Amino acid sequence: MQLREVSPTDPRPAALLDAYFAERAAGFPGPGPYRPARPDPAVFAPPRGVFLVLEDDGAPVGCGGMRPLADDDAGPRSEVKHLYVVPGARGRGLGRRLLAELEARARAAGVATLVLDTNRSLEAAGGLYRSAGFVPVPPYNDNPNATDWYGKRLVAGS
Repeated sequence: MQLREVSPTDPRPAALLDAYFAERAAGFPGPGPYRPARPDPAVFAPPRGVFLVLEDDGAPVGCGGMRPLADDDAGPRSEVKHLYVVPGARGRGLGRRLLAELEARARAAGVATLVLDTNRSLEAAGGLYRSAGFVPVPPYNDNPNATDWYGKRLVAGS
């Protein structure tokens, strides 16, 4: 397994994102249709942003990104976006590996709070986030696809 830092417009993550959006659209519980949002590569720039692809023997099997948001009372804040593992590679801890790497990079960049949103129909994702120490937070965006919002303080004492 190898993690690569890439632009979300690179063909490897673009294909993964196409698969992710198609899977979400097919299984989206509504009430409205799933609304995919292509990531803006400019917001995934270091130090508080990054987009990663996880490869297995050169084949892309997962992706995820982190982008900066407006600071909150605790300090710098970033958001996890588009965490996805292809169906054939699920159950091997790859989503956890991607999330852990994004968190490590957030800590290294001085991010105080890491947040994310998800849909409660993605039960495995919600379980992953909770087991990684993310806790429910009030909605911080107006994502029409989201039903649940999570956050994790990365700075001690905040």
